[in-house]
Amino acid sequence: MNVAQQAINGLVIGSGYACVALGWTILLGAARLVNFAHGQMYMLAAFICWFILTRSGIGYPLAAAISIVAMALLGVGMQLMMGRLVMTQNLTSLMIVTLGFGYILQGVAGLLFGGAPHTITTELVQQKIQFGDVWFTSQELLIFVVTLILYGVVWLVLQRTRQGAIIRSVAEDPKLAQLFGIDSRSVYIAIFVLEAVLVALAAVLVAPRTPILTSMGFEEVIITFVIVVLGGIGNVGGALIVGMLLGLFTSFFGALVTPAYTTAAIFAVLLAFLIAKPEGLRTR
Repeated sequence: MNVAQQAINGLVIGSGYACVALGWTILLGAARLVNFAHGQMYMLAAFICWFILTRSGIGYPLAAAISIVAMALLGVGMQLMMGRLVMTQNLTSLMIVTLGFGYILQGVAGLLFGGAPHTITTELVQQKIQFGDVWFTSQELLIFVVTLILYGVVWLVLQRTRQGAIIRSVAEDPKLAQLFGIDSRSVYIAIFVLEAVLVALAAVLVAPRTPILTSMGFEEVIITFVIVVLGGIGNVGGALIVGMLLGLFTSFFGALVTPAYTTAAIFAVLLAFLIAKPEGLRTR
C-alpha cells in the first residue's frame, strides 16, 4: 500500500466531504435551522451542471455558474415557502418538510434525468499532477484549495463581521432582533441562499470525481450529518477538521479492509466519539 498516495486520496475525499457539509454547518449552527433536502440539492446541482454541459456545449465554468444561480433561486423559494416555520424556529416541522422536499427533488430528478449514472467531464479531471509515486488531478487540487478558502472566508464573516453578528442575533431570537431594527426574514433568506450556493458550489466541484446518480443525495446527507455532529454544531473549524479526518479514515479503511463497510465504520466512529465527547470538537 502506498501510504503517501492514500493520504493524498484521503485529503481529497475529506475536502470534498467538508465542502459539501459547509452549507449545513452554517444553517444548523449559525442560524439554528435544518434542511434535510441538503443532499438532494447537491444531487440536483450536479445534474443541472451535467445537463447544461452535455446539451448546450458551453464550458464547464459557465455551466457551473448557471447551476449555482439556479440553486440560489431554489433557496429563495424554499425559504419563502417555509417562512412561518423558519420565523418560529419549528425544527420538527422543518425537518419533516425539508425531508419531504428532498424526496420530491429526487423524484423530479429521476423523471427528468433518468436512473442511469452520468458523469461530468472537465479538462481539470484529465490533468494529472505527479510527484514520484504520488499523483492527483487538477480538479482534486481545485477542490482542496477552494474548500480551505471557503472555510476561511465563512469563519471570518461569522466571527469577525457585523453580518455574522446579525446572523447570530437572529438565530438567538428572530422576534427580538426585529425589535432592534433587523429584518429577520431577509436575514433568513440570505442564509438559505448562502446554503444553496455553497452546496451547489460543492456539487460542481466534487461531482466530476464520481458518477452522478439520483440516489446519491441520501449518502451526502449522512456524511454531512456526521461531520456537523462530530465537528460540534455550528463549529466551522471543527467541521473542516472532521471532514479531513473522515476522508483519511475512508481512504485508509477502504485500502486496508474494504470500501463496502466504510459507512458502517464511520457510524461506529461517530458513536464512539459521541460517547466520549458528546459536545463534539471545540476549536472556536
